[in-house]
Amino acid sequence: MRRFHVEIDDGRLAGIAFGDPVRPVDSLFLHANGFNAMTYQSILAPLGLRAHVAALDMRGHGRSTVPANPAKHVGWNVYRDDIIQALEKLAPEGTVLAGHSMGAAVAILVAGARPDLVTGLVLADPVLMTPSFYRNMHLPLVPTMTKHGSPMSKQARKRRNSFESQQQAEEALTGRGAFKSWREPFLHDYVTDGVVPAEDGDDWELACSPEWEAANFGALRHRPWTAIKNIEAPIVLIRAEKNSTFLKPSVHRFMKLQPYTVLTEPAGTSHFVPMERPYVIRDGISEFLARYVEGFEVGEEGRVQRNLDSFIGQKD
Repeated sequence: MRRFHVEIDDGRLAGIAFGDPVRPVDSLFLHANGFNAMTYQSILAPLGLRAHVAALDMRGHGRSTVPANPAKHVGWNVYRDDIIQALEKLAPEGTVLAGHSMGAAVAILVAGARPDLVTGLVLADPVLMTPSFYRNMHLPLVPTMTKHGSPMSKQARKRRNSFESQQQAEEALTGRGAFKSWREPFLHDYVTDGVVPAEDGDDWELACSPEWEAANFGALRHRPWTAIKNIEAPIVLIRAEKNSTFLKPSVHRFMKLQPYTVLTEPAGTSHFVPMERPYVIRDGISEFLARYVEGFEVGEEGRVQRNLDSFIGQKD
């Protein structure tokens, strides 16, 4: 693994990468709200044996230093614009764009705005509400009320944000809340870039502040359904079996707009599909890489080796 950064208009986005650094980025992964690129490194590392794959810390997350002001945050288009700027430098001829949760929704926005930059989409349980929901978010005061009043925003603001060390943070989070169903080494990797030294230097805190994470749950003044209509790339859509953020009415609408989408629902999965079934995400990316990077015809794609002992000490 190597670290890199991309300069955009507002500052610097940090990232991790695997594979040949001379090539443009063949696949770029976007993380969920509150997480970071490192969280998903065990999914991406094996793919680096065959292609140049990377992940970025979006604004307000991980090691990125782009300003993130919760009070001014109204929609995820700001992430879209950041990623478009990054892709213009990392993969100007297009890339396989993948993402989880908020990252999957941002991938949709990018693919809709700039089809030329996206050759394939792998979407893991995107946050996707009905069109009427997004229309309501454009009414006066609704984003502000949602930011402060929604259960998810309230829960985010209550997150513990002070730790003696990264080790203490990992111990405190193990087996709790959203992390309960995670395989190894996802929590350890999340903490690596998700818990950082506090500004006062006395303790450690979350890289994505609870206030910014909470603001994301209310900052929904964007239009994903317009973007979906404009997508030209083939799509693999992986929906959680339980407690999905990709609601059934949205599934039906999505399939009408993009009827050639490959939709799967891995058994027993929750919203944290990548942490529970990492090979499902990896295989989706791998098949696009086989087609667009290695030149296989449809049906001839070879799947990446699922045995990750050399990377994480555990089989998928």
